[in-house]
Amino acid sequence: MERQKALAVTEAVLFAVGESVTLDKLADILEVEKKEMREIIAQLKEKYEDEERGILLIELENSVQLVTKDIAYEYLVKIAKTPPKQTLTDTVLETLSIIAYKQPVTRGEIEKIRGVSCDHAINKLLEYDFIEEVGRLDAPGRPLLFGTTEQFLRSFGVKSIGDLPSMSPELVEDMKAQAEEEISLKVDV
Repeated sequence: MERQKALAVTEAVLFAVGESVTLDKLADILEVEKKEMREIIAQLKEKYEDEERGILLIELENSVQLVTKDIAYEYLVKIAKTPPKQTLTDTVLETLSIIAYKQPVTRGEIEKIRGVSCDHAINKLLEYDFIEEVGRLDAPGRPLLFGTTEQFLRSFGVKSIGDLPSMSPELVEDMKAQAEEEISLKVDV
């Protein structure tokens, strides 16, 4: 393998893995002798030390790893403290709206309305702190009840659940018709 390509592949592997990789493993991946792998590592290490870069290559016994330089620490802390942007898919939004309007509601009730499993959507909503467990239904199996949180109210700009927009009778009828159509399609299959 040509040296430039070997350097690039080694760098890409170390970056993608994010933790230490043994020299033997790298040599296997690049299909080179261990001696040549050591030369590649030495060349990469020298390149990171010579240039003004935010990362460097360190050696740990018989392994190597890409790590950030100390000068970048305070900036990495800033980015790590920035909360990730939450993206809500249609499925998650639909599940959230059912919970908001019918709370407290069980997973089974949500699935009955949606017609499909809602495990992923509920887990995402719990992760985003938009919903929480608010108790258990006094029924066989004592299923969990879900309701919205203060974070939900803040994120959607409402002061209370009572401030949610009311659904027009036409919209309710459209939703019922759409649900019945989906059910009939599933029955036909």
